[in-house]
Amino acid sequence: MPVPPTSDVPSAESLLENLDPEQRAVATSITGPVVVIAGAGTGKTRAITHRIAYGVAQGAYAPTQVLAVTFTNRAAGEMRGRLQELGAHGVQARTFHSAALRQAQYFWPKAYGRPLPPLADNRYALVVEAARRLRIETDQGMVRDLLGEIGWSKVSNADADNYPAVARRTGREVSGLEPETIARVFAGYERLKADSGVIDFEDILLCCAALLEENAVIADEVRRTYRHLVVDEYQDVSPLQQALLNLWRGPSEEICVVGDPAQTIHSFAGARADYLTGFTRRHPDATVVRLVRDYRSTPEVVKVANLVIGASGPHALVAQRPSGPEPVWAEAADEEEEAAGIAAWLAGLAEAGVDHREMAVLFRINAQSPQIEKALDAAGIPYLVRGAERFYDRAEVKRGIGLLRAQSRTSDDEVPVLDQVKALLEPIGWRETAPTGTGSRREKWESLAALVDLVRDLLAEDPQASLADVAEVLQARAAADHAPIAHGVTLSTFHAAKGLEWDAVALSGVHDGSVPFVLATGAQALEEERRLLYVGVTRARQHLRVSWSRARSGSNGRRRPSRFLEGVMPAADRTTPTRSAGSSRRRRSALSATCRACGKPLQDAAERKLGHHHDCQVEYDEATFEALRRWRRMEAKGQSMPAYVILTDATLLAIAEVRPGDEQALRSVSGIGATKAERYGASVLRIVADPTIVDEDGAIEAPDGML
Repeated sequence: MPVPPTSDVPSAESLLENLDPEQRAVATSITGPVVVIAGAGTGKTRAITHRIAYGVAQGAYAPTQVLAVTFTNRAAGEMRGRLQELGAHGVQARTFHSAALRQAQYFWPKAYGRPLPPLADNRYALVVEAARRLRIETDQGMVRDLLGEIGWSKVSNADADNYPAVARRTGREVSGLEPETIARVFAGYERLKADSGVIDFEDILLCCAALLEENAVIADEVRRTYRHLVVDEYQDVSPLQQALLNLWRGPSEEICVVGDPAQTIHSFAGARADYLTGFTRRHPDATVVRLVRDYRSTPEVVKVANLVIGASGPHALVAQRPSGPEPVWAEAADEEEEAAGIAAWLAGLAEAGVDHREMAVLFRINAQSPQIEKALDAAGIPYLVRGAERFYDRAEVKRGIGLLRAQSRTSDDEVPVLDQVKALLEPIGWRETAPTGTGSRREKWESLAALVDLVRDLLAEDPQASLADVAEVLQARAAADHAPIAHGVTLSTFHAAKGLEWDAVALSGVHDGSVPFVLATGAQALEEERRLLYVGVTRARQHLRVSWSRARSGSNGRRRPSRFLEGVMPAADRTTPTRSAGSSRRRRSALSATCRACGKPLQDAAERKLGHHHDCQVEYDEATFEALRRWRRMEAKGQSMPAYVILTDATLLAIAEVRPGDEQALRSVSGIGATKAERYGASVLRIVADPTIVDEDGAIEAPDGML
């Protein structure tokens, strides 16, 4: 039965006026199932919010019967804001966890006669205690890895009992621990939670799913409440989230999903892009719309993006912006020189009028950030290191807004608002200039400086605004999780930059071993690394710089530009450093105490075996490593045992780094004891001497004179 549109909803036709043909097709496909394949910069949020608003305007939806889910508070807040502007008041736009928590808290007492258990205050302590009871020594890095693996297990619908089988089938490796050991810690962690009467973040989804699966009456009530589902970033859903979507939907086909397979970069956390790519197999009658018009980037940037991802024909992005500058490709002798080159490029853009807030430097891992920070400091360029914590959740931001609200009740109208704000924030850490160095003091200053800049922007929009007006706007934005753009160049990993965009983007460290990452093994992992580079490229609107260095600072050059740049950048810009077969051979003790890359203490046994932090870059002979992996695969198959039992990846990497020339040097490598040296030493030394003797199947050529 049609729903009468509310009086403040724009007319249906007016909602379609400024949409391109594909966006209009999305907006007018108001009955499901619908799947939207939306490339980077193609206006997917615009399309799906207009679809919801159009359905409301047409009377096809009651706003309160629409549930739109996404993955971040920022994205959910943006969606809510756009829906409000379009007159679609009352639509629920939430993250998966927020929607599930709301339902679980409401229905849990009805189903079980007691409130939903509270969230655990300290999951870290629970994992430490679970490991301690098993007499497993842990450090900070291992605990963090265990927490991540437990989370991955839950969203992948694996429990402690079947974790070992799932882990081996999917090739999971965590801190050098056996899957059975991780399973025991997992089980102990779950017992401790139960004894404490608490749940964790992933349990929110599990609790909601259990409610709907076990209680048909509750499931029916939820389905009557939310008759229309919209799912953003559908390429990132996990098996658990897909199961919850199925429970929310029931037999209804009223679901619209939108996503981009080329931006699937969270498989390590349980994301499954095949739910998106296989949508039409599960829903044969689905309407399929492709958004390919890129409104974000210039043709020059779009060309690089298409080449990186291998898109062509109807799958390729089509730039809609005017032409801009050609991308810059830059090789440096070492990381210090590379960082200095990035700083000089950013300084030149600033002189040309590009705001620092519209610049970003992206890298594969956080350990690549300090060298860039140092170069920006030396050049006097302001910057902010992007973290995972939401802006308005930071303690100093909450306190700052609280001070503004309190002062607004008795503020002096004679004192300029910005001066009042600065005076209020100075006692809690704000200054006109940034503190030197890094750490919590710098992070607090960055947050408060961003808050001051936000106030400055608000006053520029409304010079007559009072302190009370400013405080009210800040409070509203905090509720919507509408974080400001930092006053400075953003430094971020590729992963953390997803969903963001800048006028100018520098991609740093784009060499093999970094992009793709050294531990990315197998075709699927390498393709995910390619998609990660694609995400980095598509963050740039106009200016793009891609750089790499031949070596770490102070070492010999052996790196090569990323293999993903083959056929992407002009041949004249690509140089391949020469490498000698016996260069950079090093001896080291069996277990290192400090990282040979950065000199800092190593955290766990796996790092001590490698001799460096997992995040730190090291030089290793890629051909040797790949040959060793092929040989190990054949050995494992012949002996019917897992490959890591032969030699672990960490040991193979260490061999490829040290490149031992005799058995004594080989036995100095951690993981090569007397037994393994006797069993595999001769083969390993032959491979190190000449990696080309290993064929694609892993077999070693017979020595001359032998059949």
